[in-house]
Amino acid sequence: MRSLTIKDVAEKAGVSVGTASRVLSGHPATSQEARTAVSDAVKELGFRPNAQARSLRKTTTQTIGLVLPDVRNPFFADLAHAVEQRARDFEYLTLFGNANEDAEQQDRYFDIMLTQRVDGLIAAPRGNLADLQAVLDSGVPTVFVDRVIANTKVPSVTPDNATGIQEAVRHLTGQGHRRIGYIAGPQSTSTGRERLAAYKDALTETHADDDGALIFLGDFQSASGAAGARHLLEQQDPPTALLAADSLMSIGAIAVCNERGLAIGADIAFVAYDDIEAFTLLNPALTVIAHDVNAMGRFAVDLLTQVIAGETPESVILPSRLIIRGSTPPLPGGPTQ
Repeated sequence: MRSLTIKDVAEKAGVSVGTASRVLSGHPATSQEARTAVSDAVKELGFRPNAQARSLRKTTTQTIGLVLPDVRNPFFADLAHAVEQRARDFEYLTLFGNANEDAEQQDRYFDIMLTQRVDGLIAAPRGNLADLQAVLDSGVPTVFVDRVIANTKVPSVTPDNATGIQEAVRHLTGQGHRRIGYIAGPQSTSTGRERLAAYKDALTETHADDDGALIFLGDFQSASGAAGARHLLEQQDPPTALLAADSLMSIGAIAVCNERGLAIGADIAFVAYDDIEAFTLLNPALTVIAHDVNAMGRFAVDLLTQVIAGETPESVILPSRLIIRGSTPPLPGGPTQ
């Protein structure tokens, strides 16, 4: 007769193997319902956890988890590389999870990371406090990177989202543009909210057209950038400049400009968020809002090692800046001419 396994307990309790594992190890990131179901299944099956496995849970794994929103985004690919390389300096291996800008997929990766007993977790989260409660309750050392969740005490490394956006709007209005179309990120993310607020504040400051029709709410993926560009360019009074709140949405918007035969830097001005290498290869090269992704990855790992050591490090905000290139010349016939 074969030995009972934790998989048998999970099936009997109607929960995942990861949930059953956390219940049996006394992990706090479990619900009362799950604990009751697993406890009943253990009693009914006569399951006895392996003592050696229990002792192994008390040791470190020398792994950290990294959950990012979308690995197709060149910015997050660069961030993952920076985190992995810095983690190696501390002899940690990095386990990656791609949330694909989907809260449910994000939660599944968090569940896996907790089950794998990572020593710490770095995440660029989406959602609200309730979406991250299980992670925060688990006691696993955690650091947020690029994005944050409000009303938590989790240390973070984030960009100064306001300065770069405001500099971009000032630059565009200085070039004669009054109607500046904005393709925003999802308002379920701190970066999406902060960048949209900065855009609105800059419109007020520069007296540019404050028209709600110039805002399209995207989701930080290329398809929404394309949809946003179509929506904005099809208006009766279309914008003369576009500003996209991340690199993937910028790529989608650029594709639509090309489809419509609009020459960026001549027929329409364009500013992208994130200074990815591909944007320098376009003709003309794109004006971008940049911040140091390598520094972000290094700081995130450094903060996490401090949290693992029981310290309470301060959060870090990295500066952002506008890099002006050929995609934002003066508007023909505008006040700068």
